[in-house]
Amino acid sequence: MLLVRLLARVLGEGQLVVIDGTGRTHRIQGQRPGPNVTVRVHSRWAGIRLALRPRLAVGEAYMDGTLTIENGGNIYDLLELLGRNMGALEASPLLRWSYRLQRWLRTIEQHNPVGTAERNVAHHYDLKDQLYDFFLDRDRQYSCAYFRQGDESLEQAQFDKKRHIAAKMLLKPGQRVLDIGSGWGGMALFLRQQFGVDVTGVTLSKEQHAVSSRRALEGGLADGVRFKLLDYRHETGHYDRIVSVGMFEHVGVSHYVEYFNKVKDLLTDDGVMLLHAIGRMEPPGATNTWLQKYIFPGGYTPALSEVLSAIEKVGLWVTDIEILRLHYAETLRHWRQRFLANRDQIKRMAGYDDRFCRMWEFYLAGCEAAFRFMNQMVFQIQIARHQEAVPLTRDYVLDAENGCAVQRSIAAE
Repeated sequence: MLLVRLLARVLGEGQLVVIDGTGRTHRIQGQRPGPNVTVRVHSRWAGIRLALRPRLAVGEAYMDGTLTIENGGNIYDLLELLGRNMGALEASPLLRWSYRLQRWLRTIEQHNPVGTAERNVAHHYDLKDQLYDFFLDRDRQYSCAYFRQGDESLEQAQFDKKRHIAAKMLLKPGQRVLDIGSGWGGMALFLRQQFGVDVTGVTLSKEQHAVSSRRALEGGLADGVRFKLLDYRHETGHYDRIVSVGMFEHVGVSHYVEYFNKVKDLLTDDGVMLLHAIGRMEPPGATNTWLQKYIFPGGYTPALSEVLSAIEKVGLWVTDIEILRLHYAETLRHWRQRFLANRDQIKRMAGYDDRFCRMWEFYLAGCEAAFRFMNQMVFQIQIARHQEAVPLTRDYVLDAENGCAVQRSIAAE
């Protein structure tokens, strides 16, 4: 079996048992201890595709039921095993060739002009609204949480994320703030409630726009928070502060200079931006083929070198950078566990079938493994037009977090 021969050459940690379509068992033992996983590949063709196009075929086979996890395991067990051996897997000649081809094609895949960007956003964020309630926190924060100790609840960690970001923005009452990619409105509403700033949020998702606008009205905050169904490139005016959380991954490498030029145009002379996004800790690469096709078309997580190069070309100051490493792995663990606990309700109330649920489970499990065992991380970059826009030291961040009006205990209620 081609798949078994390939894995036998690269599996250095753990054990994988493969049951092929004829019922024959193949045992692959790594040199070091690790996860012990048993899978069944239900057809010869599925096995060939898994060997030749693993980045796409593993997810598709799991969605279609031609790859199943046996002996009480789950898809995360397999993805953990693969993640722990990813260095050797990607060093194999076949995967190296496919990765080079994918990098060559990435400019086409990430071409996100205004109309395309709107369609790409709708593919993921305009799903049935109920779906997100089943695995996100109450505020629907769909980005990396901030685990100060590591054992916080998801609600607490997401509250702390908002507070941590706000602390870096040096907010004062009455300032004008732009939220690029405002989601379901949680960040904008938080900033208005806690700091008395005037917030404008822009999003391309019709569902998110409807929810966030309703939340502002119901919360009595519509006089100081408004949401627009608008591409950020069409926004005008000047803002004292700009925040963007979990949106930059949808911009595309070829649009980075365009993005930061627009930021520069929108910022006042003493303005500050806080950019929170997923990145990679290695040189530039390409988006996972399966993730590109099924979850985030047009999406990409950049190397810091790509982001910083674009900022330099535009002539903005990078005034602070922070790397969050395992925070997103823990966030995704919470999301995955909640999704699995609510799977039957998702099928019944949201109306999604087994294939969709397996797709979503694979997405959450795969991303968790990527942050825990592979190359993914989160960066927060503070950006300004002038170097004097922020204090000389970072003491103000901790001071602002400690002085946040809402106590941490409220978030856990």
